[in-house]
Amino acid sequence: MNPSDFRSTSRPIRGLSVALALLCLLAVGAAAPATESGGASMSVWQAAVLGLVEGLTEYLPVSSTGHLILAQRAMGIGGSQAADAYAICIQAGAILAVLGLYRDHLRRILLGLAGRDPEGLRLAVNLGLAFLPAAVIGLLFFDAIKDRLFGLWPVVWAWFVGGVAILAVSRYRRGAAAVEGRDLFTLTCRGAITIGLIQCLAVWPGTSRSLVTIVGGVLVGLKLRDAVIFSFLLGALTLGASTAHDSLYHGRLLLDTYGAASLITGFVVAWISAVAAVEWMVTYLKRHGLALFGYYRIALALVVGGLLVAGILHP
Repeated sequence: MNPSDFRSTSRPIRGLSVALALLCLLAVGAAAPATESGGASMSVWQAAVLGLVEGLTEYLPVSSTGHLILAQRAMGIGGSQAADAYAICIQAGAILAVLGLYRDHLRRILLGLAGRDPEGLRLAVNLGLAFLPAAVIGLLFFDAIKDRLFGLWPVVWAWFVGGVAILAVSRYRRGAAAVEGRDLFTLTCRGAITIGLIQCLAVWPGTSRSLVTIVGGVLVGLKLRDAVIFSFLLGALTLGASTAHDSLYHGRLLLDTYGAASLITGFVVAWISAVAAVEWMVTYLKRHGLALFGYYRIALALVVGGLLVAGILHP
């Protein structure tokens, strides 16, 4: 399947609903009592669950970070520096998935940087411009974000607000065809910077980097398909930077805490499941748009918020 082409897909709503709903059930089924070290251990099965959560949700506008925090809390392995770093480092699998699926775009970017493809160079420059704002914010506030926002209550609020935003954008675009708007290679530098500034909202866990960059792309005039592709490529760049940062600073801690088997398992499962999720998403959006993801986020926020209030889940 060519991910840049929208095609019809059968029973898409049921497929997404079942897949995402099962994530929480899988997490509970894999749950193990926290160890004396604060839930530092991780089985290969738990690593596979986290890899599945990461891969399925990274490029959907539902927030992979929020789902990973939820899965970690359910399995009793969250809340530590190693757990937070693990959730970021297994993003490498999802990055590899996008680079493979969009290798033609990557080839054009490389040719552009070599001076052989003007449109590829333009895309490379725009990706760089869109990446810079979030990179600056991340470097300045990285520790504060992890210390204050990596909890379920901030995620619940972000899920809810993001869901409302999706429904508002869907209403705004009602009646607009998916083919209306700018092509990916005609995006202006101003539009790229605008998407980059909007991406800064995603430093709040649960907001969804994919959500804000897709919405940003639509708002600056890109076709929905091209906004999705730009979001995926920008995500590979942004996630690559955060993964490299955490691997550099916490690589030894991750190996000592969880071992190589858990890291490899999470990476491989994230890679495979991200391929499936990306291919599904680009086929789904042709007919149905973003509204489903808005309803899903709002419903999930209400359910998880209720579990937090009832004391079944802990922030």
